[in-house]
Amino acid sequence: MRHRTYMWLIDPDRPPRLPWLLRPLAGFDARDHFGGSLRTIRAGLDAFLAARGIDLDGGRVTMLAHARVFGHVFNPLSLFWCHGPDGTPLCIVAEVHNTYGERHCYLLRPDGAEVSRVDKEFYVSPFFPVDGGYLMRLPEPDERLSLTVRLEREGSSPFTATVRGVRRPATPRALVRTALRHPWSTAVVSAGIRLHGVLLYLHGLPVRHRPRHLPQEGVK
Repeated sequence: MRHRTYMWLIDPDRPPRLPWLLRPLAGFDARDHFGGSLRTIRAGLDAFLAARGIDLDGGRVTMLAHARVFGHVFNPLSLFWCHGPDGTPLCIVAEVHNTYGERHCYLLRPDGAEVSRVDKEFYVSPFFPVDGGYLMRLPEPDERLSLTVRLEREGSSPFTATVRGVRRPATPRALVRTALRHPWSTAVVSAGIRLHGVLLYLHGLPVRHRPRHLPQEGVK
């Protein structure tokens, strides 16, 4: 299944400041990421990393995520490319939300081919248990976005998600045009995922038990 939408590539230290009339179309709220209790998204990221012994020492961060649209947001996957003070890439944080209101962060250290492997620790789809692992190819975007996340279980790869896109300046005119083309985009993404799940269930795919979610340190 394919979903067409748009995402924001921003510096969480300097989120876009939109004209007053356009602010309902794009909001960036610290409550939507990590523990949700600190003042800024960057503060939440730094606290998550500090709990794992990582200090960016003020280094640059690039964030890819959906923004709030008319107060609503759903981010199946938010990404944070983290650099040291000299610009050296240090790690990637992949923050995953499920449709049950839970979230989990994976700390990734890509190899020389920009590939990361990590055990699956979070219930996302009702059709897959919490086992196996992910292979993620998450190069930091330049003019184009090309991401791949593949679930690997017992020698098979039952699920692969790809995200492709082209970078565009977020001018007021471009934002209005994009919002008209994809109205209330985050709600549409959330609804599309649920609809896909219903269709799979109606086709006889069995539902797996959802285990109790235990929040991580620095994530709620």
